Amino acid sequence: MRPELVARLGENVPRYTSYPTAPHFHPGVDAAVCGGWLQALNEGDEISLYLHIPYCDKLCWFCACHTKQTRHYEPVTIYLRSLHAEIATVAGLVAGKGRVRAVHFGGGSPTMLKPEDMVALGTALRKGFGFLPSATISVEIEPNDIDDARLDALAEIGMTRASLGVQDFDPKVQKAINREQSFLQTKTVVDGVRSRGVESVNLDLLYGLPHQTRESVASTVTQALTLEPDRIALFGYAHVPWFKKHQTMIDEAWLPGPAERFAQSQLAARAIVDQGYEAIGLDHFAKPGDALALAARAGTLHRNFQGYTDDCCETLIGLGPSSISQFRQGYAQNMPSTSEYRRMVDDGGLAAVRGIALSADDRVRGWIIERLMCDFAFSAIELVERFGEAGQSLLGKASATALHDPARLLELDGDSFVVPAESRPFVRSIAAKFDKYFETGKARHSAAV
Repeated sequence: MRPELVARLGENVPRYTSYPTAPHFHPGVDAAVCGGWLQALNEGDEISLYLHIPYCDKLCWFCACHTKQTRHYEPVTIYLRSLHAEIATVAGLVAGKGRVRAVHFGGGSPTMLKPEDMVALGTALRKGFGFLPSATISVEIEPNDIDDARLDALAEIGMTRASLGVQDFDPKVQKAINREQSFLQTKTVVDGVRSRGVESVNLDLLYGLPHQTRESVASTVTQALTLEPDRIALFGYAHVPWFKKHQTMIDEAWLPGPAERFAQSQLAARAIVDQGYEAIGLDHFAKPGDALALAARAGTLHRNFQGYTDDCCETLIGLGPSSISQFRQGYAQNMPSTSEYRRMVDDGGLAAVRGIALSADDRVRGWIIERLMCDFAFSAIELVERFGEAGQSLLGKASATALHDPARLLELDGDSFVVPAESRPFVRSIAAKFDKYFETGKARHSAAV
């Protein structure tokens, strides 16, 4: 790798699952604003739903999700009553407009729910919203929680995609992150969902974890590939102990340095691609016939708070504490505190407490950033056709980035600005050049690679 690229390995930049990014949300977008955006949906709109389950029965020390540990089910039962209340309120404001194309259950650990509670949530969603016949239902599965009754419940609610967290199969690494999970246990769950008709399975793998080596990463990838997942997400561990205090349980001396992290990521990516998977964006892989791969080839890949997706819905409604909704007008985030969230929704209110309304400039920059993150390129002609003068004004920024950066992270090829293959691992750093908030913001971010 060129020395000027090595120097950028330790850069800290946003992950760009939205633009503007969440640290720039403000209290001006509240429940009243969010309610107006919900009511402004059109009859023909297609929408996605995200349900957040903010509980785990065991806390993984690497996790940066909004969740809390509970050894008792009573807090979950109480929370679910509030979640049902929010579903009813939001459905009332939507008032039958739009149709659901996708549902995603995330957390936390959605699969710690009792089977009857999973089924009740599925029923509430279909009662409150109209679903397209082809609607997809994705569930994040924690293999330590799952049993046959829960698998049956997931089949009953119509799960079409299962996403399993693997991280690393090495026992030493698992102990260091407080996540013990054998290969056999993972295989049993994969076999269980497939035997119930689920055709799409995703595995999440991590590099940059404590005690990880290139050898342990290679071993994990080899084992994961024997399960023949339809998709693989290969994430870099985000060490943000200032944001997630439980990450202080991980000794930073155990963590690989930037160059080793990069080597782990490249080794894993090559091993996956060598088995016939197509690289999707920065950190996803899919079999050639998977919907994600088809979207990537067609130039219709998108990026939202769940990562890379073939979901083309302009509206994503987040339900549960800390959930973020995306509307054509902007973003709205729910109250993160579970107790405060419950107080807000139990009496029929909405829980939105912060967000941002999109300006014309935000839309242009957001489009550029999404295309860079998804396609590693964007067309100057399409930029101007879509956004007119606002797009034209940003061409100068793109040209300066392409022509004056000694690292040559972005190049001009015909009418398109393209990220060269060797620079693609640094695409977040390239995207940051089009982020007008980045230099002035006070937020701290994770490593670019």
